[in-house]
Amino acid sequence: MLTVQRLSIEESAILIEGAAIKARDMNIPMCIAVTDEAGNLIRFDRMDGAKISSIAIAIDKAFTAAAARNGTHVYNKLCVPGEPTFGIHVTNGGRFCVIGGGLPVRVNGVVVGGIGISAGTAIQDVECAEAALAYFYEKTSYPA
Repeated sequence: MLTVQRLSIEESAILIEGAAIKARDMNIPMCIAVTDEAGNLIRFDRMDGAKISSIAIAIDKAFTAAAARNGTHVYNKLCVPGEPTFGIHVTNGGRFCVIGGGLPVRVNGVVVGGIGISAGTAIQDVECAEAALAYFYEKTSYPA
């Protein structure tokens, strides 16, 4: 029997709050998605003015980060012609995202979810996702 650790809806709200605070500081309305450890959506928020095209991208970033257990920016560097990982971006029904802005959420080294941010540049999205994680760890006192 396996015991699965996953984010609660309350914990997902903390991640969204942290991302929204950073997005407001950056003056960039973001789409923010949080998934469970398997990449299934728990919560989503589109800030007023966020790009509609970023809805699916944020969700796919969170899916990829949780399911692949790695930041989406990592796959961006690996998913180029000639590299062994090239083509991964068309797997999982096209949901595997290689654009920066998706990060796994870890507690005690175990992936318990994923966060995906979209609407800024990939660098801005990563910065916002990192801020969400820092806020989450500060508010929950969980060890990464």
